[in-house]
Formats: sequence, structure tokens, C-alpha cells
Amino acid sequence: MNRIKTLAVMTAVLLAACAPQTSPPPILVPAQAAVASSPVLPSPLPPTSEPISTESLTIEAERFPNPSAYAWAVIATGFESPVDIQFPPDGSGRMFVVEQPGRIRIATTSGLAKGPFLDITDRVNSRGNEQGLLGLAFHPRYAENGLFFVNYTDHGSHNVIARYRVSGDPDFGDAASETILLSVDDPYGNHNGGVLSFGPDGYLYAGLGDGGSANDPFGHGQNTGSLLGKILRVDVDGGEPYAIPGDNPFAKSGGRPEVWAYGLRNPWRMSFDAATGGLYIGDVGQGVWEEVDFLPAGAPGGANFGWNYREGAHAFAGTPPPGAELIDPVAEYSHNDGGCSITGGYVYRGSMPEWTGIYLYGDYCSGKLWGLLHTPDVSAEAKWTTNLLYETGANITTFGQDTGGEVYLADRSGAIYRLEALP
Repeated sequence: MNRIKTLAVMTAVLLAACAPQTSPPPILVPAQAAVASSPVLPSPLPPTSEPISTESLTIEAERFPNPSAYAWAVIATGFESPVDIQFPPDGSGRMFVVEQPGRIRIATTSGLAKGPFLDITDRVNSRGNEQGLLGLAFHPRYAENGLFFVNYTDHGSHNVIARYRVSGDPDFGDAASETILLSVDDPYGNHNGGVLSFGPDGYLYAGLGDGGSANDPFGHGQNTGSLLGKILRVDVDGGEPYAIPGDNPFAKSGGRPEVWAYGLRNPWRMSFDAATGGLYIGDVGQGVWEEVDFLPAGAPGGANFGWNYREGAHAFAGTPPPGAELIDPVAEYSHNDGGCSITGGYVYRGSMPEWTGIYLYGDYCSGKLWGLLHTPDVSAEAKWTTNLLYETGANITTFGQDTGGEVYLADRSGAIYRLEALP
């Protein structure tokens, strides 16, 4: 989203989050359009000369669909600073869009639903570029219990994770039903994370940034006693307001029991592969490198992704203690190539088989959109393949995935798009 770090150069654009007056055109421009003489997709960003994990990425264009045969088609418009797209597991097919000022709206084929599904603008602080209502997750048994969870910044400098319940009308949530699960002190207004997602294990995962400013001045990323700079994992069904899963790495000692993974700077968006259960994390970098982190299904808790010893796979500050196991990203890109803030996406599992298994992610500032393919059946040196697919021109704040596996993206200006085959 947002710079997901403080970038003064973008402030004027980001604060002008008003709905467009006319419907935008579909995003039709594949990255290869800039290289008309080439019949295949272009290579992604050049590899660094340093010995990092991304040098092992092989660029095999034939593994990816020709982007010219597809477009990001306009699905809905008129949202105010959309930052999350979610589809409840209730069979309704409805699309819920989170607006940063503090509302959740339902998009229908005829436009927006009759009113906000939820309006908590009274308790949400959205004054800062990275503050506001930031994330939404529906309980896996939402059709039965009507429970959903949100992540927002409040007026008291806290990151809040709260539970709500739907009202008697399925198109309206009950704003008075709030139960706060966590309220985490946040020293600065940026790096709030905000993503929520239920894993295949039924537990709620939450991404929180390192608390803001720059360079992680309080060392939250590597401090397992802090909830900041972490992926949290809690059992919302085992206790009130939650219980700690017994296999959380610090459930007994050594850190906060809610912590599942650490060493993150600003995990703005993460998602689980609907087919494999693998966890993909888009972690926003400091000043040079943006990264995609990955944990396979069944991986134990306690993964350390390195911040702030590392930014991406590169040395950043200090020296890791002896024996520290820092996990390199599976993909990264440099700000030198025009990016500034990664927006993590989803592994495609929809109706177009040629896209199956490709993780789609983008950059907020440049609008570039990449595909990342995991092929664990080959040698370790070639198991991750990446390619630049589109230069959308959008400020990509978030991606979404419906229950059929189709993938969507949101532009900060207020439009929602879906990847579709051209006729």
C-alpha cells in the first residue's frame, strides 16, 4: 500500500484518495509491450553482484502465460482508498472492500451495496499515510457464526486487532459487537502492517510492522519479547478473546507467546496458498530492497526473516549472533528499478490453468506486477522462477482472491480489477 514507509514524495498523491469520477479502463499493458521486438517476456530486474539468494532465480518465460492475452478488467469503482479485498466463505460470492478511513463496503454487480457493511471511522485513526482500517479476515466458519476480524490503528497510538459479528442483516456488521483481542502500543505512525489471514490450521495470523520511524530504532524486529515486527498466530476458538496454540515457538518461554515468526520490517500483505498451504509474505523494505518471504506448509514456528540485520538478503545493521538462522527471501527487487513498496498478493488457483501456481505480487509506487513460480520438484538452485508481467500504472494497495481462486487488485484511486482472459 502506501509507501508503507515514510516517503514524502508520495504524500500528496496518497492523501488525495478520492473516488474517480469516471470508470477507469482495464489495465491492458503487459510489461513486454515496452520491448516490441521481443516475442517473449522480458527478464526481471538484473541480479545483484552480491552472493544472495535471488541469484538462483531462473527466468524461464515459457513457464508464464503471455500477458498480452489477458487484462486486469475493471470490476468495481468508487471506493475511498481501498486497502484490502476479501470474500467471505459463505457461498454468497460477495466482495468486501476495506476502505482506509474505517469502512468496509460490499461490491455488487450493480455497484456498491446499500450502505457500509461496517463503519468504525469513529474509532479509527487514519490521519497518517499508513494508518487506518488496514485488514479484514472472515472466520472460516463465518456462514455459521458470523464472526469477522479487523486490524486498525486507533486514536491512542495502538495497533488494534478486534472481533466483530454480523447483524441480523447479512449486509451489515454490528459495530457495537467489538471485542478487542490485542491492542499493541506503537511508537510511530508508520510500519503498522495490518494484514489478517486464517491459516489452513484454523488459527488467525496477523502481520505487525516494527513500530515505525526508520531502521527499527527500538530493535523490535529481533526482540521476541515484542509483538512488533512479527507474524502473530492465535487460536480465536480456544479461549476468550483467544488462546495460544501449543506449538507456537514461545508458548512456554523465550518471547511473547503470540509470536509465530519474526525479523520483519512491515509485512503489509501475506497470504496462504489455497492448494499447498504455503505462506507468502510481502515485507516492505527500508530504502533499497523489497522482498517476498515464504514458509512451506508444516514449517515450524520461530522463523527469523532477518530484519534489521538484513534488508532482503543484504546486510543492513549489526551482526547476527553466532548460530542465528536468518531466512533469505525467495524473491526481491531493488528501488533502483523504480519500485518503493511491495504489495504481496496470492497464488493463482482460478479457472485459467495456465496461471495455476503463479504467485502474483506488485509494487505500490511503480505499478509493476510480477509472477513468482515455485517448482520444488527441481534442484534447489532453480526452485523459484520470477518474471515481470505487467506495468499497470496503478498504485497497487492490495490483492484479493475469491473462493474460486480468481485474483483481484485494488488501485488506491478507488478501482478494483480482476485478471481475465481477453476474448
